[in-house]
Amino acid sequence: MAPFLLLDRDPYAVVSEGKQYWIQDAYTTSDHFPYSQPQATGAAPGINYIRNSVKAVVDMFDGTVSFYIMDPNDPVLAAYRRAFPGVFKDLAELSADIKSHLRYPEDLFAIQANQYETFHMTDPQVFYNREDLWVAPKEKYDGAVNSMEPYYILMKLPGSDQLEYLILTPFTPQNRDNMIAWLAARCDFPDYGRMLFYELPKEKLIYGPNQISAMIDQSTLISQQLTLWDQKGSGVIRGKLVVIPIENSFLYVVPLYLKAEGTNFPQLKRVIVATGDKVVMEPSLNEALVSLFGTNQSGTSQGQSSQPGQKGGTQALLPKEALDQARAQLAEAQKAMDSLKSILAAPAH
Repeated sequence: MAPFLLLDRDPYAVVSEGKQYWIQDAYTTSDHFPYSQPQATGAAPGINYIRNSVKAVVDMFDGTVSFYIMDPNDPVLAAYRRAFPGVFKDLAELSADIKSHLRYPEDLFAIQANQYETFHMTDPQVFYNREDLWVAPKEKYDGAVNSMEPYYILMKLPGSDQLEYLILTPFTPQNRDNMIAWLAARCDFPDYGRMLFYELPKEKLIYGPNQISAMIDQSTLISQQLTLWDQKGSGVIRGKLVVIPIENSFLYVVPLYLKAEGTNFPQLKRVIVATGDKVVMEPSLNEALVSLFGTNQSGTSQGQSSQPGQKGGTQALLPKEALDQARAQLAEAQKAMDSLKSILAAPAH
């Protein structure tokens, strides 16, 4: 319907006021913008100009499509609006409930993160020599090691007591696996689109996703269990690792799925949670958090180490307040799931 717009590769479904919709992010792009770095890989290799100027909302029932303007200052979209009057609607015309479901687009964020891997360097000499290049972390997923993709997460930002929906990606130094920074974009209005950047202290070792994967593989108890499951008749699928910033530390979560041979119906069987030098595997996230951060009378954290006999560590364990925050986030997610189930169970009108 609008072939002059580039579509994001991940449209998403939402439920609003008893109806279902698809939301499709759309971009205005160009490969002729002066003095701009072309995108080498990703959703649109070769482009050097991109804006998420349009949100397309599709009614799942009758297929009605509406285009809403996200960036009224985009000169490329301004030309299309003059060429096709009446096609694009103001964002104010979108219902408040559907607007609350809008999220920052994944492909655009990935492109911005890719450019920031180089352009975070502000010293001309360092930039010229490429002395501080960053890359997307490596992670082990489904038996292969690949670059980590940005992911959406519900979390509290450092210094805030309110849950926010964000898209986030960590960075590691080139040719190294430790985490050096992370970048996020807000999805909630009125701060939609605001970028947040946190750089970690270089003098302190913060584990990256690939190092956490190695810790999981080196855990005797976990590796034995995975080997036992991953035999003839069944297969183990290690899900994507999620890095969750909480307080002044990080929580790493990996879901494990079991799939019977000859079927394509994986079931969640275990959740691996790690922080610092500790890693545990339990049937649920809540049980894993309790196992990892079991608190004693004084409120200090204790857990089962993945490497018995190893003392000390490079990262502080999360305090009891952080554990409470993690549980609160889990409770909020459960409320949302219960609400969605009740909506879907209601009779259609």
